Amino acid sequence: MIALACGVFISRTAHAAPLRLLVLGDSLAAGYGLAAGDGFQARLLAGLRARGLEVVLVDGAVSGDTTAGGRARLDWVLAEPVDAALVELGANDGLRGLDPRSTEANLGAILDALAARGIPVLLSGMLAPPNLGADYGDAFRAVFQRLGARPGVSFDPFFLDGVAGDPRLNQVDRIHPNAQGAAIVAARMAPLVAELLGRVRR
Repeated sequence: MIALACGVFISRTAHAAPLRLLVLGDSLAAGYGLAAGDGFQARLLAGLRARGLEVVLVDGAVSGDTTAGGRARLDWVLAEPVDAALVELGANDGLRGLDPRSTEANLGAILDALAARGIPVLLSGMLAPPNLGADYGDAFRAVFQRLGARPGVSFDPFFLDGVAGDPRLNQVDRIHPNAQGAAIVAARMAPLVAELLGRVRR
């Protein structure tokens, strides 16, 4: 777990501690294949900085992780206090064709644990690969729609919206965003995360 800190326009009279945002995710949030400064989290941090927000990102993103993996390590990640959480998991469940019911159970448990701690959540959804068929794709998408409709959960339907499927914005594996693609994802997510942080009550 790595904390990325940014001091942002701290006034001489401001003494509040930075908000701590947990990014619980997989390789998409971890910036797989990219230089540290080009990854999603670095770009997101820059976008929040541009909005005048003083934030520390708690890096809970692990390449290759499934929703089960995220669920299993959540208590460890939360050993340090956080004020809000961005949950970006599910891509590897879809790539492996895992049962959407298991994906829903794992993500539901993660949301339950965060809610029990009073941590506001932004859930960013995922779509299944088209080669798995329409029925699987519909069932997989519905998982995120149901969880995103939970009271108190902010919902973004598709983390890779505007980037997925575009070879200009992805690495040669056609799965992970390149530097330009990561910048687009972060720019789209920054206002959603800023809104999430606005829900924090101390």
